[in-house]
Amino acid sequence: MADVMWSGMRIPDLAGKAVLITGASTGIGAALVRAFVAQGAKVAIHYNESRAAATELAAEVSGAGGDVVLVQGDVSVEGETERVVQEAAAHFGRLDGLINNAGGMLGRMTTADMSDAHYDRVMNLNARSVLAATRAAQPFLARQGGFIINTTSIAARNGGGNGAILYAASKGFVSTITRGHAKEFVPDGIRVNAVAPGVISTPFHDRYTSPEMLDAQRKTVPMGRVGSPDECVGAYLFLASDMLSGYITGQIIEVNGGQLMP
Repeated sequence: MADVMWSGMRIPDLAGKAVLITGASTGIGAALVRAFVAQGAKVAIHYNESRAAATELAAEVSGAGGDVVLVQGDVSVEGETERVVQEAAAHFGRLDGLINNAGGMLGRMTTADMSDAHYDRVMNLNARSVLAATRAAQPFLARQGGFIINTTSIAARNGGGNGAILYAASKGFVSTITRGHAKEFVPDGIRVNAVAPGVISTPFHDRYTSPEMLDAQRKTVPMGRVGSPDECVGAYLFLASDMLSGYITGQIIEVNGGQLMP
């Protein structure tokens, strides 16, 4: 399927919004950067190790007229997430939206082989960082109202594939805190929702999933194929727009080709 050209569609209330996207250098994050910039949003592109990819992405969207800034930081490290949020808000002078997209499996591992150090790394990256970014962004978002969109996973519902139990559990945390924060931040005018991708063709699977495993996963998808990052974008744009989803909070949109129908 060809990439969706989001520049051909206009969601008026996203223009001018300042949005921080964590884990934005590749995969779904990079697709989100392109889509939000196409809507006229100002975007802080967060990255950690993928400096070259982030720089190339920033040059691409800036060349098309996008207003973006690069913010580097390891969100699994205490204090770094807060700094990333502060830098993004300081650059634009405001923050209207936060997309907590940074995350990873950090290797497939059985429970028997799992160390406490591995547990800390996975949970700090996938769970604690979402809490830390949200906590840091809340005062900025509360000034005028805004949105938070978390990236969870189909793994949060099905327990994950082989060696992915801890990753699945960390995403279960993300799904649960999405609902909790939605209720907590209602008085601040902040809507909190999430998107749960299924099997999506990203560097995540290039790194952690063998071709044989990926093909086995594909066969469980009623649509018969793996999804693309661009096919996830629409759900985020929808949840970011008050015009389209102003009465929606605490919800999780499943984007998985029918693999899971809760």
